Amino acid sequence: MKYQITLVTLYYKVLFMSANTYRLRKEIRAWIVFFIIALLLSGITAFPIETELGWIYSWLPGHDSSFSKWLSTCYQAIKSTNDQYPFMAYGYDWLAFAHIVIAIAFIGPIKDPVKNIWIIEFGCIACIAVIPLAFIAGPIRQIPFYWQLIDCSFGIIGLIPLLICHKKIKQLEKAIA
Repeated sequence: MKYQITLVTLYYKVLFMSANTYRLRKEIRAWIVFFIIALLLSGITAFPIETELGWIYSWLPGHDSSFSKWLSTCYQAIKSTNDQYPFMAYGYDWLAFAHIVIAIAFIGPIKDPVKNIWIIEFGCIACIAVIPLAFIAGPIRQIPFYWQLIDCSFGIIGLIPLLICHKKIKQLEKAIA
């Protein structure tokens, strides 16, 4: 009788652990796919920057706010630079490319989250590093403070799914140990 109870207990433990690890892997995969898509969209939008700025500016309801004036200044700077020095846009192409390549790196944790947790940690470090970069380079480049805050928000928003993934990967690691 004692032997039968042990087998039943073992069966339920294996069944529960298997369902739990499946659930964790599914949740980790979903968060990483979300992060990859966000990173890809962020990168791809760097290619048509002049068109996008013109479109956004044309859709703003009023052009008297400091935000509207800042967008107009950015658009004029990009437009005149592209007209006179089109090769300068090559920097935006590399920016987009970097986002795409970094997004590809996150396929590793989809395949094996425990083994590739370092990629999630790398992403967390990169997201945190956005903040000092914005506050150091922003004033040097004469970027308005509110725009520096917007830049910082990308790092903070990117950090959220990565921290969730990190926590779930640690849970998965314990569940499969």
